[in-house]
Amino acid sequence: MKMAILGFGVVGSGAYEVLTKAGYPVKRVLDIRPHAELGDVLTSNFDDILNDDEIGIVAEAIGGLSASYAFVSKALAAGKHVVSSNKHLVCHYYKELHELAQANGVTIRFTSSAGGGIPWLFNLKRCVRCDRITKVMGIMNGTTNFILDAMIRDNRRFADALAEAQKLGYAEANPSADIDGNDVARKTAISANIAYNTAVSEQEVLTFSLRNFKKTDLEYIDQKFGKTIRYLGYGTKNDGSVSVFVEPTIIPKDSLEANVNKNNNMISLFGDVVGRLSFYGQGAGKYPTGIALAQDMIDIAEGDTALSYAPDAVEVDNGACKRKYFIRTTADMPFEFYDSVDKIDDVYYIVTKEISVSAMHEAADLMLEQDADSFFAGFEY
Repeated sequence: MKMAILGFGVVGSGAYEVLTKAGYPVKRVLDIRPHAELGDVLTSNFDDILNDDEIGIVAEAIGGLSASYAFVSKALAAGKHVVSSNKHLVCHYYKELHELAQANGVTIRFTSSAGGGIPWLFNLKRCVRCDRITKVMGIMNGTTNFILDAMIRDNRRFADALAEAQKLGYAEANPSADIDGNDVARKTAISANIAYNTAVSEQEVLTFSLRNFKKTDLEYIDQKFGKTIRYLGYGTKNDGSVSVFVEPTIIPKDSLEANVNKNNNMISLFGDVVGRLSFYGQGAGKYPTGIALAQDMIDIAEGDTALSYAPDAVEVDNGACKRKYFIRTTADMPFEFYDSVDKIDDVYYIVTKEISVSAMHEAADLMLEQDADSFFAGFEY
């Protein structure tokens, strides 16, 4: 069974190098740009891959949504196995891709789409076969973790830490997808979909941005609670529903998450039988993501072609998950859900009673209308 790769950018070229060095030749690479080193392997015509009966495995590393979906759906319909590192594609078309793969007797794999080089989704799927997963949780974005780690360990301001992340290539010139949580929301949705065999959409993941976090918030959290903060994605199992959300989260300084440094990721699953399993490593980059993409292709080439099954419909209910929150704002907020309040220079520093995730995010929308600089974080442990 021959292989093809769609896209020869950072991830596609990384996967190509990994595969060829490991003795798995790639027959075709699709890219519109010239790459002299590829010789006759390179093509700019997708039909060269689609109509080649020898090619049974297609890896999508183009990125984006519309073109990648067109290529992937055609490959699946043609009876070719597909692997993808594209979290936007996988999250947006999760149900459709699984149904198309099942209808054509092939598989769709995407373990590189969340966690990069960490064998996260691979092991999550293995655990689901014989255990009940109650929660998935973790640091799923290296850029935001780099920023927080620099603020905590190097006493940086948010803007300075972000600027350094951009200089080092961890953050884009427009860092919104990272610091506003879109990237984590997609990875959280994909993780929850595997854990609970459902099809959560990105829009159903309640997400609060990290961009309003200040050095003064960190100092207050340290002095008041003796804790620190990380940016976490959550998927939790309720009775008949799931909750999915992304929030800044206050955690003990000796917790595993608090000691994830620089741009590393760490994601955990919690099972009834296995307990907690945590997976740590690089969540993005040419080789971490490229090797995960290559491993999916090798698995299929060596005969692991289990069918992908269309997920069940499981309700998303973010009102079923409750936790306490820290809030910093100048807005007038309903005091009935406060547990404690400090007021410093006309700024409220609040700890709530235990309230639902959905109630907090609804309150945050009102809070931000009055004070666009407001911030909140949930408490974990």
